[in-house]
Amino acid sequence: MNATALAHPPELTTLAQRSHLDWLESEAIHILREVAGECANPVLFFSGGKDSIVLLRLAEKAFRPARFPFPLMHIDTGHNFDEVIAFRDLRAEELGERLIVRSVEDSMKRGTVRLHREDDSRNAAQSVTLLEAIEEFGFDAAIGGARRDEEKARAKERMFSFRDEFGQWDPKNQRPELWNLYNTRVHKGEHMRVFPISNWTELDIWQYIARENIAVPSIYYTHRRAVIRRNGLLVPVTRVTPPREGETVEEVAVRFRTVGDITCTCPVESNASTPVEIIAETAVTTITERGATRMDDQTSDASMERRKKEGYF
Repeated sequence: MNATALAHPPELTTLAQRSHLDWLESEAIHILREVAGECANPVLFFSGGKDSIVLLRLAEKAFRPARFPFPLMHIDTGHNFDEVIAFRDLRAEELGERLIVRSVEDSMKRGTVRLHREDDSRNAAQSVTLLEAIEEFGFDAAIGGARRDEEKARAKERMFSFRDEFGQWDPKNQRPELWNLYNTRVHKGEHMRVFPISNWTELDIWQYIARENIAVPSIYYTHRRAVIRRNGLLVPVTRVTPPREGETVEEVAVRFRTVGDITCTCPVESNASTPVEIIAETAVTTITERGATRMDDQTSDASMERRKKEGYF
């Protein structure tokens, strides 16, 4: 073996050539396999949103050609965008995986969720339906697509985030994860929330979507939509978000950076029609996707942390 070969062993050259997406992908796959190996009854959240779509691709890479070692689950508010729900059902069918859907409307019928007004946002109420579903199926680990760059409260999460027997999160009572070693031990009634893409950013997500040529719902790309300008946001005009008295309806070229309950999710003005164009926009934006698009996060910096403590995603 010559001196050049000794100085640059093949395995080191290969490692050096790996991109940051390769490292993020490997970490996420490792975490998904840790869940499968250490948890008795896990579930993966799948809403049809871009982060959960990427999580689904990572699960394919972790477990295919075998079936996933967990079902998929979505907590449906009943006020989701039609394009996203259609994509959710189609993708689950394509993969041949079991999709569990539990509805906030069913919780309302049971009386476990009560809204102050009929037109209130159901977004926060998902916590109740989620905890009911976890208890119903006895899940001990729930895998989600949350990222630390979304907002402040999510940045406090561990990869494996402990929830007590009431489904509550205490940011001051989380387990250390030194050397990427994860403690998944829980007692009956307790569970873990697991975030394999916690170290990803919005830009990473779109770079991965572009690299892997992953399909996403059409509303993530530019389209013309009727909106109202309200409190610095573009509120979509829908059956559950009609214009208020005195408001002017405009038709604007927009796309959604994040999707959720219609009553709290807003698009942004954009002409980006491909992942590459979205990457270019995302690279220069100075506002987080939730800060730019979520009405329910505008009232208080502590709103998300409060909801998470009560069992929110």
